[in-house]
Amino acid sequence: MATDARSELNAWWQAGTPVAGVVCRALFRMRYVGVQNVPKTGPAVLAANHVSALDGIVLALAPAERRKRMTRFLSPTEFFENPWYGWGLRLFGQIELKRGNPQALDEALDTIRRGAITGLFPEGRVGETGELQRGHSGVSRIALATGAPVVPVGIWGTQARWPQPGFTLRRPWRPTLVLSFGPPIPAEGDVNDRADLRGFTKLVMGGIAVQLDLARALAEA
Repeated sequence: MATDARSELNAWWQAGTPVAGVVCRALFRMRYVGVQNVPKTGPAVLAANHVSALDGIVLALAPAERRKRMTRFLSPTEFFENPWYGWGLRLFGQIELKRGNPQALDEALDTIRRGAITGLFPEGRVGETGELQRGHSGVSRIALATGAPVVPVGIWGTQARWPQPGFTLRRPWRPTLVLSFGPPIPAEGDVNDRADLRGFTKLVMGGIAVQLDLARALAEA
């Protein structure tokens, strides 16, 4: 799909972003903080905490609405082969990651190097308590291999509507949802050095913790 001159959003993103915005604002009182920290051009990694199955949608919505940029998640092949939503992943330009295929990973990294934004949840799974869990080194491997800066993101509020057990309807009927985007963290270090990977992962998780505290404070104010 072709993009227009003002944004990198393809036709599906241009059509889907307003729809997703209406649905999300029907469920939440939404607030973005620091979204200008998402680069207007070039590669970047959005690294966020994970409190709900809705986090991927809202994490992609903010850059699409405010920066006219696509957020592309690395999804395993079995997701692309799913007859219910695999087609959607292709239409919205998500990145297929074939497990055990080094070439597929190289192709994914090349996509990011060429200027894509990718979204990651370093914790790896939705937390049950909302507290930040231990981060995995995948975010560091991608950032250091591509040179893409990491934008730490704090998300708070999605778990009020879709906590770890599943979707729920309860008061408040439109809980506040805050996404807080921190300053980009430059990708500095050797991707083949374990100490650099651990150090950079710690730096990223520290950035996410700061943004999570801010998002939570604003949502609960």
